Amino acid sequence: MSEKQKHASAYWKENVKYLSILLTIWFIVSYGCGILFKDALNEIRLGGFKLGFWFAQQGSIYVFVILIFVYVRIMNKLDKKYGFDE
Repeated sequence: MSEKQKHASAYWKENVKYLSILLTIWFIVSYGCGILFKDALNEIRLGGFKLGFWFAQQGSIYVFVILIFVYVRIMNKLDKKYGFDE
């Protein structure tokens, strides 16, 4: 395996690691907070709505959008680290 292929393989491996972490966070927020833990979260109110309901309806979407921006920032740093930036 050439040095360039090792470099690209390390880049891809790190990319998949970050992607897995971010998708796990999104899964926990959307499925966990919206479905599994909704009864406990419904004891808390946010803007007049039960927190479990809020996560099921809007919170997971907000978290997903935030995670997109986090992913872009992480990938920009990763591109610079491996020399793939423009």
